Amino acid sequence: CSRILESDLHSKIMFDENTSNHRNGSRIFGPQFLASNLYQLCPPEDLTLAMSLLRPTRIYGDEELMRENTRLTKDKYGTVAKVYIVCEQDNELKQDFQLSMIERNPHNEVKEIVGADHMPMFSKPQELFSYLHEIANTYY
Repeated sequence: CSRILESDLHSKIMFDENTSNHRNGSRIFGPQFLASNLYQLCPPEDLTLAMSLLRPTRIYGDEELMRENTRLTKDKYGTVAKVYIVCEQDNELKQDFQLSMIERNPHNEVKEIVGADHMPMFSKPQELFSYLHEIANTYY
């Protein structure tokens, strides 16, 4: 038995009623959320395809635990070169949040794709390909 909460832009958040930890659940993005936050600069057919393939994703309520467990250090993940690509018009991970992730985690380089939304492989595929090609040639 699950409890479903309606949230912004027709997204749904679901919690399992049979668990003692009500901070963990899953969420499925609604069509308005996808259109305005993740795929706002993508071709309409990519948004349509995304909506047809959409599945719930796990959400976790213990942000402090997640932050500590995902911190990248030389000991945990230091042997791999890391390049962060900032998507300038990402409405899901705002630029200040992206920059705070960069500050907290070791990296070799930061690149930015101007005019890219959360899905640069659809909104700016050529620019993403160029950066990935450049990164592969530089670090590997």
